[in-house]
Amino acid sequence: MKTLRYIGAISLIAFFAVACNNSPKKKSNQNVNTENSAAAAKASKITLAVLKGSPAYSDAVLKLDAPTDTNTLADGEVDFNFTVSNYNLGEQTDSPNAKLLANSGKGQHIHFILNNKPYSAHYTPSFKKEIPEGVHHLVAFLSRSYHESVKNENSVVVKKLTVGENAVDENNLDMSAPTLIYSRPKGQYSGKDTENLLLDFFVLNTTLSENGNKVRATINGEEFIITQWAPHIIKGLPMGEVTIELELLNAEGDFIPGPFNKVSRTVTLAE
Repeated sequence: MKTLRYIGAISLIAFFAVACNNSPKKKSNQNVNTENSAAAAKASKITLAVLKGSPAYSDAVLKLDAPTDTNTLADGEVDFNFTVSNYNLGEQTDSPNAKLLANSGKGQHIHFILNNKPYSAHYTPSFKKEIPEGVHHLVAFLSRSYHESVKNENSVVVKKLTVGENAVDENNLDMSAPTLIYSRPKGQYSGKDTENLLLDFFVLNTTLSENGNKVRATINGEEFIITQWAPHIIKGLPMGEVTIELELLNAEGDFIPGPFNKVSRTVTLAE
């Protein structure tokens, strides 16, 4: 009887040992946090691709009629008057992209950009702008209703504005130098508009190519090299603040000096 009880005890101990070895192991907090971080990173993978499907408007024209002399402007409110040809301001752009991207209910418009600061949108060809004293770099171009710029040699106006009697050219502007002008994304996005963000910019006095000048886009720390002057679509962005930085580079990947050739913006995405 003693021998049987001893064997039974050994069997019982062996059973519990096997059961314990087969039970799932509890993951450490560190492992769980690492896996969660990896899953979150995978879920928020940012992608950048060329946007297609927009009407070209290759014959659209934007021309500045007033002010006629941009070198002797008084500081304060300035009257701007443009002529628009082969393009209808205030009209919705006929493209599937109008539903894919954040779209202005007011229709097609002009992006007015001073010193590569965030643009103001204008839906009529004549408007007033408060311009401070100084020497300024003006870029104005036609925009589709979903804020994609019209890219042809006649759709843009580039001017140096000298405002005030004591104007100082702090940026030493060279209007013929290769220049990068930021346009989109801009501001705040919510709901469906957060799914696809338009990345758009203007390049002046240069072209982009695989073997030539390029644009480096850094989106939330992830780098993308753009070798084609075209609108792009950003997907996979997380909610909250998103930082976009654009830089104009030469064929060797070095920064091309210029007061506007490196620009950073922050936009906000909300549910």
